[in-house]
Formats: sequence, structure tokens, C-alpha cells
Amino acid sequence: MSVTPPTVHPPVRPAPAFRGRIGHDARSGHYAVPRRYRLHLSPADPAGLRIAVVHSLLGLDRACPVTLLPAVPDCPDGGHAQLRPLYDASAHHYTGPALAPVLSDDWSGRIVSTHAPDITRDLARHFGGGGTSLYPCGRESEIEAVERMCALGIEDAAQRAGTAGTGETVAGASGAGTAVAGAAGATAALDTLLGTLGVLEQGLSASPYLLGEQICAADVELWVALVQLDTVHRHHLDADAVRRVAGHPELWAYARRLAAHPAFGGRLDLDGPPAATVPAAGPGGRRFGRPDPGLGRPRRSRRGREGTGGQGLNRSTSRTALTFVRATVLLTAQNGHERQRQALAC
Repeated sequence: MSVTPPTVHPPVRPAPAFRGRIGHDARSGHYAVPRRYRLHLSPADPAGLRIAVVHSLLGLDRACPVTLLPAVPDCPDGGHAQLRPLYDASAHHYTGPALAPVLSDDWSGRIVSTHAPDITRDLARHFGGGGTSLYPCGRESEIEAVERMCALGIEDAAQRAGTAGTGETVAGASGAGTAVAGAAGATAALDTLLGTLGVLEQGLSASPYLLGEQICAADVELWVALVQLDTVHRHHLDADAVRRVAGHPELWAYARRLAAHPAFGGRLDLDGPPAATVPAAGPGGRRFGRPDPGLGRPRRSRRGREGTGGQGLNRSTSRTALTFVRATVLLTAQNGHERQRQALAC
């Protein structure tokens, strides 16, 4: 699948505080040694979820241990108190928040990197010696294009489009003009979102995964973006926008398929508040609300493949329908419990 990222304004994201690399520069001393490095992750955070999925796909539980952090940061600045000693040891008089994710060096007690894309690449290249190739040779540019597409065409576009669903506008000198400009911007953002989903829908109708027959890093990136879209952003779109986003059966069937994979669904923290999974404030400076609980059932598309049938993103039934990821994770757990019960009976 060939992808071209949409042309939109990039979102404002804080620069990573540390960007060391494993094995990238001999002068850094960060050699690829099993059990030397440790991940500090909050799976309720999108960057942490991406790293956690990659870590599971590569089977690195022994080579690179993981310390799980609370879903809700416990510091007023949005950081984690548990990470403060690492930040203090790594930068003299560091005054910023102690944010996750963090890749630390147990030998020195210091931080190697807080930049999620670098972390996932270093884990795959220096510790992923098994049969899983998340960054296939010659496909790096395509994976980078998917990363930009997800960041700009899905996450950023969905958040800006949500301003229309919430009815929020930015105060200005001319209220009416500002409201019109805000509505126009939200409409343009929704067009960008739908255009991106359309490109992905077309590609997934021809192959099971983004770059062919095997899961790669591009699929991890897209799946986390879809989780955010379904569990967070959809609650701030109007009913028509939700219906149009749901009208991509191949894309949502793909999302459900990956959610049933233990490395994906097994890492979800659906009980954590989504304030920890999105930027600190949504449109108008307000935090997003949490997903609605309930009971959802997958439906069959005309082609006979399992899909959401629009339920996963149906605003009119959001109070009684689980999102696709929650329904799939629960179903997978129930099947596992049933198999265990049958084995004990034998």
C-alpha cells in the first residue's frame, strides 16, 4: 500500500526531553545489552500504548523489563512522581514535568530517551532478533508516511473537527465571525479526517495489513490512532460526522482483528481515564470525557467479514454500545476463561 500524508498543519507537541539512541553512537555508551534497559509506560497514553504493543510483538519481556505507571499522572504538572528521580539524575536542575514514556538505563540510573518513535525503532532493530520484522527493509519511508498520516490526518484532524460537535469556539473580537471561522475550520478538519480514512479503507480492501501480509510498525501506529478516534474523539463529533466516520467497514474490521491479537488488545487500559490518553485539554481547553459503558455486538458486513457495522461509532447508541476495542477484549477474555474451564473439567 502506497501512502501519502495529507497536507495539514502539524499539531503542537512538546519536544522530547531526551533523545538518546541504543547502539546509534558508540560515544554514548548505550550498547544493546539484554536487561540493561527498562521501559516506564502508561498504556493509557497513546505513545506508551504504541511502545507496549511493539514490546509485546517482539517478545521482549526478559530482554527489556517494563515498569507500568498509573493511568493518571500524580503530579500537578502532569508528570509522574515515580519518574522524577530519573529526570533529576539525567538533567541538572530539570524543571519540566516527569513525563512518560521513558526508556532508562539501569546501569547508570539515567534516561536514554523519551521519544517514542526512536524507542520503538531501537527495540526492533537491536532486540527484535526473532521472526517478527516490524520495520521491513526498504519500507521505512512508507512507515514514516503512515506515522505522519495518523498524527495529522486522524488524531489532529479529529480533535479539530470535534470543535463543531461540542459547539465550542474561541473567543474573539467579533463573535459571529469567529464562530463562522471555527465552523469552517472544523468542516475542513472533518474533510481531512474522512479523506485519510478513505485512503486507508481502499488500501485495506486489497491486503490484510497496511504494507502487505504481515503486521508491521505501520499497523501499530494506525491501530493506536483508531483506538483514540473510537474511544475519545468520536464523543465530540456530531451525529452525521460519526456516521460518516463509521462508514469504513474494512478499516473497522481491521481494527477489531488487531484488537483480538494479545499483543494489541492485551495492552489496552480501557478503565483508565482518557485524560491520560489525549493532550491535557481538548477543544476550548476542556478535557475529553470517558467512553460510555454498555454492551456491543459485532455485525457482519455484506462481504461476510466481521465488522462494526457502524455500531462502534454510532453516536445514537453510544450509551448502550461498547467501543470496538472494549467489546473485542472482553470477548477474547471470555473465550480464554471458557477454554480454561473446559481444560479443568477434563
